[in-house]
Amino acid sequence: MKRFLTFALSRFCLLSAASSIAFCAVTPVRAEIIERVIVKVNGEIFTKTDLESRQVSVLREQGRQLNDAELKKRVEEITPQILVDVVDEMLLVQRGKELGYRMTEDWFSDVLTKLKADNKIETDEQFQAALRQEGLTLTDLRKSIERQMIIQRLEQAEVFGRISVSQDEAKKYYDEHKNEFTSAPTVTLREIFVRVPSDGKNVNVGLDEEAKQKAESIRERALKGESFEKLADLSDAPSKANGGLIGPISRADLDPNFAKVLATMKIGDVSPVLRTATGYDLVKLESATETKVLPFEEARQQIANKVFAAKQQVEFDNYLKKLRAAAIIDWKVPEFKKLYDAQIARARTTPVGGLPQ
Repeated sequence: MKRFLTFALSRFCLLSAASSIAFCAVTPVRAEIIERVIVKVNGEIFTKTDLESRQVSVLREQGRQLNDAELKKRVEEITPQILVDVVDEMLLVQRGKELGYRMTEDWFSDVLTKLKADNKIETDEQFQAALRQEGLTLTDLRKSIERQMIIQRLEQAEVFGRISVSQDEAKKYYDEHKNEFTSAPTVTLREIFVRVPSDGKNVNVGLDEEAKQKAESIRERALKGESFEKLADLSDAPSKANGGLIGPISRADLDPNFAKVLATMKIGDVSPVLRTATGYDLVKLESATETKVLPFEEARQQIANKVFAAKQQVEFDNYLKKLRAAAIIDWKVPEFKKLYDAQIARARTTPVGGLPQ
């Protein structure tokens, strides 16, 4: 559903990616240019004006100002994918209509009610103003929503609703991606930090020794049974606000020297006083977890979701290929056909991740 924007679009002068002919669009009113058909898809036309509208829409979503050179380059970058998306959308909507998918007036009314509520629009006048700001009429909005509804229903009925994940597929994915279901070992600590006052250039030996003695005194109190959490009130670290609590922290993220100290400690142990770059630190080991691999049965739903998502893309791409192969796609502008063909070729060479081979 097209989102209402809160800013007005200023003038865009777009340079066609396939030619040196410049054309301009002023929102909300389209520029008046000579109409030119770019492509016919099973007899349905897509025009230069339609392309211009799509280009402006993509640029608006980015929400940043571009100079002439940047604008020209960006239009050249986005146009090939726009052409592919347009043809695919037309094919999907045509197929959906063949299957009898339509949007009823009641359904459209419900969508409008939700759209108004989401955008805090209370009156018809505000709604019409929002449409004008987007350069839309109510008819435009209805067509846009209907096309999206048709595509969603088609995807579910003819693609996604037919996808399943077998036990063998799930097990193979699990075996080949065990790292995704492995949690790293962690530690949770309480710390007390005593800062050594410094001017940033020199260390005062007396102040350094005083800070060390303070840290050692706090450690002795902790070893005699005083609450480490309460002793954290004496800390100079921000964690004092939470009783010195920090973590869980992955052991892999710890300083190697500090990790060696923790490796010798048991739950509840208090570390020796440790010198840091700016003071003295001591920690209590609150808890620790070891490396854990989630068993297959517990990971089953996660695996099914991952494999399903990957299969969705593969199956949808295959479905589009069939629609394209059966369609009559008649390009009227050779330059745009070259851009379209090149983008399709690039998509074919891009692997789809996630599925076990």
